[in-house]
Amino acid sequence: MTRTKTVLTLVAAIAFALSPLTTTGFNGFAPDQFPVPQTDPPIQPAGWAFSIWGVIYLWLIASALFGLLKRDTDPAWDRTRWPLLASLTLGAAWIPVANLSPLWATVLIWLMWAGAVRALLRTPAQDALWLRAPLGLYAGWLTAASCVATAILATGHGATPVLTLHAMFLLLALALAALVLRRLPAPTYAAAVIWALFGILAANTDPGTPLMIALPLIGMVLLAVPVLRRR
Repeated sequence: MTRTKTVLTLVAAIAFALSPLTTTGFNGFAPDQFPVPQTDPPIQPAGWAFSIWGVIYLWLIASALFGLLKRDTDPAWDRTRWPLLASLTLGAAWIPVANLSPLWATVLIWLMWAGAVRALLRTPAQDALWLRAPLGLYAGWLTAASCVATAILATGHGATPVLTLHAMFLLLALALAALVLRRLPAPTYAAAVIWALFGILAANTDPGTPLMIALPLIGMVLLAVPVLRRR
């Protein structure tokens, strides 16, 4: 069963990475997917920020391949596999679901987040470059993405005021990130959340939205300083 899980994890990681190539891809929900069209929502990162997925996909595949070849029976690695496998399997189906239903995509991304964070918190200190680092990057981006998706879903169904709600969900992402980093100060986890915050900041510079510039900037500092201090 242990080796089967390692094979399935690699297959799921590859399927996850191939999903953008077998679909139209995803750079944010389309405005007309909601009853109230969401054009340039304040919490959505700039389009270039989604390029982090390329790094995440490749690193997750490399991690799964290393795990299969070198750590297939390692109990420390094995503790991460069920939650990671669940997250990756859902991730392989996420883009088609997101292009059809923002509601179900939001449900799925929270489930992906839960699996990724659970797997991350189970990672051993050894082989950090091969396991903890890629899982940290993956879980960190999902922390931001799940809150972004929920915020856009809420305002897309008429919740107001838009700016206040998006700011609240941004604070939720920061709170979740702080809780995870308190348990496990993984640098790549912090880096992924900071990258998302930088993308949100950049998207709000033109036209200027002071609140959505200030909050990401403060959040970037608050997340970076404790990790750097521990390092």
